[in-house]
Amino acid sequence: MNPFDFFFDYRSPYAYLAHSQFATLAGTARFYPFDIRDVMQRVGNVPTSVVCQVKNQYVRADLQRWVGHYGVPLVRHPRALEIDARRLLRATLAAGPADGAARATAAGALFHALWRDAAALDSASDVAKVLTDAGLNGHAIERWIDNPATDAALDTCSELAAERGVFGAPTFFVGSDMYFGNDRLDFLRQRLNTAP
Repeated sequence: MNPFDFFFDYRSPYAYLAHSQFATLAGTARFYPFDIRDVMQRVGNVPTSVVCQVKNQYVRADLQRWVGHYGVPLVRHPRALEIDARRLLRATLAAGPADGAARATAAGALFHALWRDAAALDSASDVAKVLTDAGLNGHAIERWIDNPATDAALDTCSELAAERGVFGAPTFFVGSDMYFGNDRLDFLRQRLNTAP
Protein backbone atom coordinates (compact mmCIF):
# COMPACT_ATOMS: atom_id res chain seq x y z
CA MET A 1 0.00 0.00 0.00
CA ASN A 2 1.15 3.51 -0.79
CA PRO A 3 2.20 5.76 2.08
CA PHE A 4 0.63 9.15 2.74
CA ASP A 5 1.49 11.80 5.30
CA PHE A 6 -1.24 12.83 7.73
CA PHE A 7 -0.72 16.19 9.43
CA PHE A 8 -3.18 16.67 12.27
CA ASP A 9 -4.08 18.33 15.54
CA TYR A 10 -6.57 16.62 17.84
CA ARG A 11 -8.46 19.90 18.25
CA SER A 12 -9.82 19.48 14.71
CA PRO A 13 -13.02 17.43 14.60
CA TYR A 14 -12.48 17.13 10.86
CA ALA A 15 -9.15 15.42 11.51
CA TYR A 16 -10.99 12.93 13.72
CA LEU A 17 -13.59 12.34 11.01
CA ALA A 18 -10.95 11.87 8.31
CA HIS A 19 -9.01 9.46 10.50
CA SER A 20 -12.16 7.37 10.95
CA GLN A 21 -12.02 6.59 7.22
CA PHE A 22 -8.40 5.47 6.93
CA ALA A 23 -9.38 1.80 6.67
CA THR A 24 -11.11 2.65 3.37
CA LEU A 25 -7.95 4.10 1.81
CA ALA A 26 -5.45 2.17 -0.29
CA GLY A 27 -2.58 3.66 1.65
CA THR A 28 -0.74 3.61 4.94
CA ALA A 29 -0.63 6.77 7.01
CA ARG A 30 2.46 8.35 8.49
CA PHE A 31 1.31 10.41 11.46
CA TYR A 32 2.60 13.96 11.92
CA PRO A 33 1.05 15.81 14.87
CA PHE A 34 1.44 19.59 14.89
CA ASP A 35 0.20 22.51 16.95
CA ILE A 36 -2.47 24.09 14.79
CA ARG A 37 -2.29 27.46 16.55
CA ASP A 38 1.47 27.59 16.08
CA VAL A 39 1.21 26.71 12.39
CA MET A 40 -1.58 29.19 11.76
CA GLN A 41 0.55 31.92 13.29
CA ARG A 42 3.55 30.88 11.19
CA VAL A 43 1.61 30.97 7.91
CA GLY A 44 -0.77 33.86 8.62
CA ASN A 45 -3.98 31.84 8.89
CA VAL A 46 -6.79 32.40 11.41
CA PRO A 47 -9.33 29.94 12.89
CA THR A 48 -12.32 31.41 11.07
CA SER A 49 -14.86 29.05 12.64
CA VAL A 50 -13.75 30.40 16.03
CA VAL A 51 -13.75 34.09 15.17
CA CYS A 52 -16.81 34.05 12.88
CA GLN A 53 -20.03 33.06 14.68
CA VAL A 54 -21.94 32.48 11.44
CA LYS A 55 -19.30 30.02 10.22
CA ASN A 56 -19.22 28.37 13.65
CA GLN A 57 -22.95 27.66 13.38
CA TYR A 58 -22.47 26.23 9.91
CA VAL A 59 -19.60 24.00 11.05
CA ARG A 60 -21.76 22.52 13.81
CA ALA A 61 -24.39 21.50 11.23
CA ASP A 62 -21.74 20.34 8.77
CA LEU A 63 -20.11 18.08 11.34
CA GLN A 64 -23.41 16.35 11.97
CA ARG A 65 -23.82 15.76 8.24
CA TRP A 66 -20.41 14.08 8.13
CA VAL A 67 -21.21 12.03 11.24
CA GLY A 68 -24.31 10.74 9.50
CA HIS A 69 -22.44 10.15 6.24
CA TYR A 70 -19.65 8.16 7.88
CA GLY A 71 -21.78 6.53 10.55
CA VAL A 72 -19.35 7.39 13.34
CA PRO A 73 -19.99 8.97 16.75
CA LEU A 74 -18.78 12.46 17.50
CA VAL A 75 -19.21 13.87 20.99
CA ARG A 76 -17.73 17.21 22.00
CA HIS A 77 -15.66 16.57 25.11
CA PRO A 78 -17.23 18.45 28.04
CA ARG A 79 -13.77 19.62 29.16
CA ALA A 80 -12.44 20.32 25.67
CA LEU A 81 -11.35 23.87 26.45
CA GLU A 82 -9.46 22.74 29.56
CA ILE A 83 -7.52 19.88 27.94
CA ASP A 84 -3.88 20.59 27.10
CA ALA A 85 -3.92 19.76 23.39
CA ARG A 86 -0.13 19.96 23.18
CA ARG A 87 0.06 17.17 25.78
CA LEU A 88 -1.93 14.89 23.48
CA LEU A 89 0.33 15.80 20.56
CA ARG A 90 3.47 15.22 22.64
CA ALA A 91 2.15 11.83 23.74
CA THR A 92 1.74 10.89 20.08
CA LEU A 93 5.33 11.86 19.34
CA ALA A 94 6.55 9.93 22.38
CA ALA A 95 4.77 6.78 21.24
CA GLY A 96 7.15 6.16 18.33
CA PRO A 97 8.16 7.15 14.79
CA ALA A 98 5.75 8.65 12.26
CA ASP A 99 5.44 5.45 10.24
CA GLY A 100 5.33 3.12 13.24
CA ALA A 101 2.38 1.09 14.47
CA ALA A 102 2.69 2.53 17.98
CA ARG A 103 2.17 6.11 16.80
CA ALA A 104 -0.79 5.03 14.69
CA THR A 105 -2.30 3.25 17.69
CA ALA A 106 -1.70 6.25 19.93
CA ALA A 107 -3.34 8.61 17.46
CA GLY A 108 -6.41 6.40 17.12
CA ALA A 109 -6.74 6.02 20.87
CA LEU A 110 -6.41 9.75 21.52
CA PHE A 111 -8.85 10.71 18.75
CA HIS A 112 -11.40 8.34 20.31
CA ALA A 113 -10.67 9.56 23.82
CA LEU A 114 -11.31 13.17 22.81
CA TRP A 115 -14.08 12.90 20.21
CA ARG A 116 -15.89 9.66 21.03
CA ASP A 117 -15.39 8.61 24.65
CA ALA A 118 -14.99 11.91 26.55
CA ALA A 119 -12.19 10.18 28.49
CA ALA A 120 -10.22 11.81 31.28
CA LEU A 121 -7.34 13.69 29.66
CA ASP A 122 -6.41 16.17 32.36
CA SER A 123 -2.92 14.88 33.18
CA ALA A 124 -0.03 12.94 31.69
CA SER A 125 -1.19 9.97 33.77
CA ASP A 126 -4.67 10.19 32.23
CA VAL A 127 -3.19 10.25 28.75
CA ALA A 128 -0.86 7.35 29.58
CA LYS A 129 -3.86 5.32 30.77
CA VAL A 130 -5.60 5.87 27.43
CA LEU A 131 -2.47 4.60 25.67
CA THR A 132 -2.14 1.63 28.02
CA ASP A 133 -5.78 0.70 27.42
CA ALA A 134 -4.97 0.76 23.68
CA GLY A 135 -2.22 -1.82 24.19
CA LEU A 136 0.80 0.47 24.36
CA ASN A 137 3.34 0.80 27.16
CA GLY A 138 1.75 3.91 28.62
CA HIS A 139 4.05 3.86 31.64
CA ALA A 140 7.15 4.13 29.43
CA ILE A 141 5.56 6.85 27.29
CA GLU A 142 4.31 8.89 30.26
CA ARG A 143 7.75 10.11 31.32
CA TRP A 144 8.19 11.74 27.90
CA ILE A 145 4.77 13.35 27.59
CA ASP A 146 5.59 16.54 29.49
CA ASN A 147 9.33 16.43 28.84
CA PRO A 148 10.79 19.70 27.46
CA ALA A 149 12.60 17.76 24.74
CA THR A 150 9.29 16.34 23.50
CA ASP A 151 7.77 19.81 23.57
CA ALA A 152 10.67 21.09 21.48
CA ALA A 153 10.14 18.18 19.07
CA LEU A 154 6.52 19.26 18.69
CA ASP A 155 7.67 22.77 17.79
CA THR A 156 9.92 21.21 15.15
CA CYS A 157 6.93 19.27 13.77
CA SER A 158 4.93 22.48 13.55
CA GLU A 159 7.80 24.18 11.75
CA LEU A 160 8.00 21.26 9.30
CA ALA A 161 4.25 21.45 8.69
CA ALA A 162 4.44 25.17 7.91
CA GLU A 163 7.42 24.62 5.60
CA ARG A 164 5.45 22.00 3.65
CA GLY A 165 2.55 24.42 3.16
CA VAL A 166 0.19 23.15 5.86
CA PHE A 167 -2.26 25.80 7.05
CA GLY A 168 -4.85 23.70 8.87
CA ALA A 169 -5.96 20.22 9.83
CA PRO A 170 -6.33 17.66 8.48
CA THR A 171 -3.76 17.89 5.70
CA PHE A 172 -2.51 14.97 3.62
CA PHE A 173 0.42 14.52 1.29
CA VAL A 174 1.14 11.86 -1.30
CA GLY A 175 4.63 12.77 -2.40
CA SER A 176 4.46 16.52 -3.00
CA ASP A 177 0.70 16.54 -3.72
CA MET A 178 -1.21 18.19 -0.86
CA TYR A 179 -4.86 17.68 0.06
CA PHE A 180 -6.53 19.75 2.78
CA GLY A 181 -9.65 18.79 4.65
CA ASN A 182 -11.85 15.84 5.41
CA ASP A 183 -13.89 16.74 2.35
CA ARG A 184 -10.88 16.04 0.10
CA LEU A 185 -10.64 12.35 1.02
CA ASP A 186 -12.07 11.32 -2.35
CA PHE A 187 -9.22 13.14 -4.10
CA LEU A 188 -6.73 11.54 -1.72
CA ARG A 189 -8.31 8.15 -2.36
CA GLN A 190 -8.05 8.64 -6.12
CA ARG A 191 -4.41 9.70 -5.84
CA LEU A 192 -3.54 6.68 -3.69
CA ASN A 193 -5.27 4.37 -6.15
CA THR A 194 -3.14 5.71 -9.00
CA ALA A 195 0.17 6.15 -7.13
CA PRO A 196 3.06 4.02 -8.46
